[in-house]
Amino acid sequence: MSGPHVVLDTGFGRGEQFLRLWAEWQAAPARGALHYLAIAPRPPAAADIAPAQLRALWPPLVPGLHRILLDDGRVTLDLMIGPAEALLPQIEARVDAFHVPAVAAGAPAIPARALARLAVRGATLWAGAPDEAQAWALRAAGFACEVVPDPTEGMAAATRPDADAAPATAGAAPEAAAPPDLRGVYASRKPQAAAPAAPERRAIVVGAGVAGSAACERLCAHGWDVTLIERHAEPAQEASGNLAGIFMPLLSKDDNIPTRLSRAAFLFALRQWVRLGGVGRAFAGASCGVLQLARDAGHAAVQREVVEAWNYPTEYVRWLDAAAASARLGSTTPHGGWLFEQGGWARPSSLCAALLDACGARLRRVFLAEALDLRRVDGRWQVRDAAGALVAEAPTVVLATGAGARALAQSAPLPLQALRGQVTHLAPERVPAQSLVVCREAYITPPFEGVICAGATYDDDADPALRAASQQENMARLAEILPAVRVADAPLAGRVGFRCAAPDRLPLAGALPDYPSAGRLERLRDVPRHPGLHCLLGYASRGIIWAPLMAELLVSQLEGLPAPLEANLAAALDPGRFLLKERRRSQ
Repeated sequence: MSGPHVVLDTGFGRGEQFLRLWAEWQAAPARGALHYLAIAPRPPAAADIAPAQLRALWPPLVPGLHRILLDDGRVTLDLMIGPAEALLPQIEARVDAFHVPAVAAGAPAIPARALARLAVRGATLWAGAPDEAQAWALRAAGFACEVVPDPTEGMAAATRPDADAAPATAGAAPEAAAPPDLRGVYASRKPQAAAPAAPERRAIVVGAGVAGSAACERLCAHGWDVTLIERHAEPAQEASGNLAGIFMPLLSKDDNIPTRLSRAAFLFALRQWVRLGGVGRAFAGASCGVLQLARDAGHAAVQREVVEAWNYPTEYVRWLDAAAASARLGSTTPHGGWLFEQGGWARPSSLCAALLDACGARLRRVFLAEALDLRRVDGRWQVRDAAGALVAEAPTVVLATGAGARALAQSAPLPLQALRGQVTHLAPERVPAQSLVVCREAYITPPFEGVICAGATYDDDADPALRAASQQENMARLAEILPAVRVADAPLAGRVGFRCAAPDRLPLAGALPDYPSAGRLERLRDVPRHPGLHCLLGYASRGIIWAPLMAELLVSQLEGLPAPLEANLAAALDPGRFLLKERRRSQ
């Protein structure tokens, strides 16, 4: 499998250039994959998107990078909403072709050096109406420039003088006005180094919860043969074994890293579930909405300010005052809250089953086998059980074992915690009827198959048994949300699970750091890694939304593809971040 053709468009506009190229790819199946990076300061609304497949996956117009997989993943559109000068430095990619529309008078020019660092040997650059200043900027960044007549095209072409192939002849986007008889030809003298060799696409995934199941689906979709090792007889028996997991994003006044990550993960998960067949159809759950109630009057004021300050689309979040929230809840609430219309709940075990079924024949399942020892022998990782017997062998291993990663020598140094969470199960007649998920200090789901889930506690102990004190804590918080709930004599019922969490409450997605080999470290790229050993860990209580995007990030790293996140967000998830901080403190 060869790598995709990567295009960077710094002015997506209404997307005509992408739509033309997409149509070309659909008409020529032998052309391989297309990866289109589109910077869109003001993208069109979903209603203005003509192709039904793309319109169904079009995100709410919120800032950040939105990965959209089309044609069963053969075509990828990374829609990046925001200004080009802010987004370009956050792109890590090997770009084959650039489309740079004409810059409006008074607008900042596209940074030429930011383009030059992304270009590969043979890359072409088409610039709309390049003026003298832009041409000089391209030359200063290491490009050579030639102007040739062309009365039909409105874009300028650029290619590298050391290219192995002739430049492409892509046409202009209609919005890119240019002199009718000029085309500028640019060529960089400093292309990126040659791409690394394609990986051997065989992997072992350890753990069949939402993290491991999503990893299997993404790997198999990219043509990998995967062996899944799980110590239980079925998937989703530990942290992913709860009857309901809530999916919703985070919001904050400063749009901080957790907020940006949760936004990207939440929206990517929604798109992936559409591709899988839909919530409530491909797997148990409902996109019924989530109402996050304010804790008090001060918190309500902050909630309202956040929605107003960021001007979020109403389909992403709406602020409801006390009257509107009470009407939606069907019960009086004093302060109002955020309504996430696209949020809801899902049954993790059902989701895992759907993800694993999507893998088809590329997936080999090895259940009732526990990975307790990892050894690297002749460029392969050998996974062995407690008796030392070989369970599986492959060049690549992905640890998705939650807190169980602490039992393996290579991942034991990671600062992971196992946080006990007890969920309470209630009969529907004990709770006032409600059709959406409601949360404040606790959450409560709508009834499904005769059960309502409420919880969950955050405890520091390792007791796996249900206990009355934890149930009372859940019920007290539930009574604050719904005062009419009958809590006094509820029978002890529910489930205990142990969430795997990192100190910063962010996931770990990427190559596993080699702690014993670490010396002085200054940057993440200095952190030594175990070759071929990766992890997807630390999902805490948000595994439902973290799993799809973290799996996509990991597969992009393995395949050498553009990341589905901005570079600073991907760095915030790097498993080497804790080792780097530790060394910086001690140096």
